[in-house]
Amino acid sequence: MSTEDTPDPREQLMALAEQFYEQFDEGNVPQMQVPTRTKTNIEYDEDEEVWVYGDRTSTRTAKTVSGAEKLLKASYTIDFLVNQIEQDRSSTLRELYYLSESWDLDEAQFGSQDESNSLIEDLEIVSGATREDFRMRPEESGATIMGPLKLREQTRRGEREIHCQKDVGEGGYQIPNNPDTIDFLDHDADFVLCVETGGMRDRLVENGFDENYNSIIVHLKGQPARATRRITKRLHDELGLPVVVFTDGDPWSYRIYGSVAYGSIKSAHLSEYLATPEADFVGIRPQDIVEYDLPTDPLSDSDINALESELDDPRFQTEFWEEQIELQLDIEKKSEQQSLASRGLDFVTDTYLPERLDEMGVL
Repeated sequence: MSTEDTPDPREQLMALAEQFYEQFDEGNVPQMQVPTRTKTNIEYDEDEEVWVYGDRTSTRTAKTVSGAEKLLKASYTIDFLVNQIEQDRSSTLRELYYLSESWDLDEAQFGSQDESNSLIEDLEIVSGATREDFRMRPEESGATIMGPLKLREQTRRGEREIHCQKDVGEGGYQIPNNPDTIDFLDHDADFVLCVETGGMRDRLVENGFDENYNSIIVHLKGQPARATRRITKRLHDELGLPVVVFTDGDPWSYRIYGSVAYGSIKSAHLSEYLATPEADFVGIRPQDIVEYDLPTDPLSDSDINALESELDDPRFQTEFWEEQIELQLDIEKKSEQQSLASRGLDFVTDTYLPERLDEMGVL
């Protein structure tokens, strides 16, 4: 998916509503089919190296009370989204949940935000558009970028040009909800470094890593938001920049890398839009724990179960990952990015990352 390929969201939403009316006119019970969003219907596309939905579908049908309520909520939501697009307004996912309490039918109101979030995902899948196209925003992720990149962004007050080093403070440039409103104008970057934690991101910026190594530092802020993954993919695809991911050394952080590189089960319908399969993992590796004798914590039972699960995960079935996961299960330890500070505050920028990136052919 690309911005050029994205259909007009208003037209797509109206087409869905028209389908319901056509089904009524033909004497059929209204229904809507969407891919089944379960692990059993997720397939790993070996060619694209991303998660995609399989062929199994679920039917939302008015033949049952619960099905009729789901279609009713979908109709009310479509009406709200179409009006929002026409009025050039936006709202958050949280606001949609609360807004439904003002709808005139109790049956149309959402019982939880999970329910309204799930419906927005359904509408994304069946329309081929994205929630960003619907003008729906998550709560702010606060993720940022810092580096030798000049861009132009569209705002309600017009266009503005920003250099992501010269025109921002130490906090960096905050990634907007919809990165497709950004135009890349110029850059002097050699690669993109995605960093899991805020503490490590601050260490790299304070030590001038972005300036010394011509890197664009993307703060993932834990499990990265869709906007963060989208701008990372655009930096790779449009500017031809290598992407490397720097996380803690535990199974949950490996999954953060996996979501950047291969996509996630939850957003499998957007993998081609969000995932960067060419992204490489730079660390912390279990091998680093042994080689640098890093401070560690013991693996918990849930850590062990997660690592064993990753051995069966197509995203991690490579020689590198199998060796690293087996080693971690053997040493029964995990370590954080900032454990590198045990060798000095400059070790990560003067030694660890330069040596690792050189080995990987990035520097």
